[in-house]
Amino acid sequence: MTATSPTSVTRTIVLWCPDWPIAAAARAHGLAPGSTNTDAAIALIEKGQVFACSAAARREGVRRGLRVREAQSRCPDLVVLPYDAAVDIRAFDPVLEAIEEVTSGAQLLRPGMCAIRSRGPSRFYGSDDEAALWLLDTLDALGIDSRVGIADGPFTAEHAARSAVRPRIRVVPEGGSAAFLAPLPVRMLDRPPLTTLLQRLGIRTLGEFAALPAADVDARFGREGAHLHALAGGLDSRRVIPRTPPRELDSVIEFEPPLDRIDQVAFGFRASADSFIEAITAAKLVCTSIRVEIDSDAGETSERTWLHPRSFTAADVIDRIRWQLQGGGSESGLSSPVSYVRVVPEAVDAIGNHEQGLWGTAADERIHHGLSRVQSMLGHGGVLTAVIGGGRTLADRQNLIAWGDRPAADRDPAPPWHGKLPDPAPSTVFEKRLPVTVVSAAGEPLTVDERGVLSAEPAGLSSGTTVRRLTAWAGPWPIEERWWVEGAGRSGRCDRFQVVDDTGVAWLLVSEGALWWAEARYD
Repeated sequence: MTATSPTSVTRTIVLWCPDWPIAAAARAHGLAPGSTNTDAAIALIEKGQVFACSAAARREGVRRGLRVREAQSRCPDLVVLPYDAAVDIRAFDPVLEAIEEVTSGAQLLRPGMCAIRSRGPSRFYGSDDEAALWLLDTLDALGIDSRVGIADGPFTAEHAARSAVRPRIRVVPEGGSAAFLAPLPVRMLDRPPLTTLLQRLGIRTLGEFAALPAADVDARFGREGAHLHALAGGLDSRRVIPRTPPRELDSVIEFEPPLDRIDQVAFGFRASADSFIEAITAAKLVCTSIRVEIDSDAGETSERTWLHPRSFTAADVIDRIRWQLQGGGSESGLSSPVSYVRVVPEAVDAIGNHEQGLWGTAADERIHHGLSRVQSMLGHGGVLTAVIGGGRTLADRQNLIAWGDRPAADRDPAPPWHGKLPDPAPSTVFEKRLPVTVVSAAGEPLTVDERGVLSAEPAGLSSGTTVRRLTAWAGPWPIEERWWVEGAGRSGRCDRFQVVDDTGVAWLLVSEGALWWAEARYD
């Protein structure tokens, strides 16, 4: 493997915020630490172990990887909080925005750390040190502790930032990365299997690892080992790829004076809905989920997420706003005039995934348009479609959702549902079960005992005045579930049978004690 040439290494600035998970969680829970000597002892817990801890906690002996009880025994005043990666990311977004106001081209390495190509900021501000001072001043204004490292490549610059204490800037001269990294331990490579093996071989520093012949490292450890060998020698070929700030696609409108009629609100938002869809289309995206936020003049708030099986149009957005104001679904309408409407795209997809196929593989637009028109007249729940979900009975597996919403069953059909009917499923399921009587050849009503044994073989099926002779039968398939839940819809036990009458029609029968029901028919 050919080693990376020094000319291919990018001069990089890395800005690092120490203990960022702690700072983000403290701000989110209103526990923002004060000075270094008086900050709270905080630990973030993930999977029962300490994921990160504050400086005060470390002074008491708390370390990453400790069990919660051991950490609390070392520091009785320890504040324990759950670790949430989403909190880290959300809290670091304003920091990135502030950095991008000072210099462009920041790349997020992870929450609390970003990289910037040194060439532009250093030329603009006059030197590497001046550029670093501007970055530190920007974060100091936000009340965030930070360090800056400048070196050849992101790997060396990151460790330079971590080694900077007072002053908070560490600049590694050009071409001096190998000498700077040489005394650092090999565990800095963050590859436990490899670093453990190197330590067993007596190689304990990055300099000792870099001194090994590149060809031998490639032959022994493969491509990943050769890459880490180049990093240890200060030859980091990674490029700094600036992030592209996300476009603001939200659509907001404020009504002054507030509007008290639903049709006025819908008409007032129509132009904003057109602009909303046009902006998403211009970004080569389609929106498959939106969040509608509505505020009233009296301070009431209505918020709901709406899904779409394909993608929203401007008319679909207007319909969702109107249905939400009408109190469709589980949300309640507002009782005072509307002053504010905001539509947020919660889920988007590439527009190419929703284009019609060459041979007309897209869904029939006429069906969707016709049903949507009926739904706009009857309301959100006026047109329903069935989705098969999980369960053991036909009633449990049938889920009705409003037309236009993304199909989503209450229970996942994937897990094994022991006791469900064997395939094929019946083609006609009665909305209400039909009471029937099943008799033996002697005309006696049949019963099923607790072991699922019939009192006799089924010979006849009667419903009202109609009597049918049975020619075949199979079962029972017993169900005994949710007996511990009061009012769950089924208590005790029921048994299901498949029977065929003398006309060739197959039926699905359910026995509950002495009662028999026809639940479905196989056409």
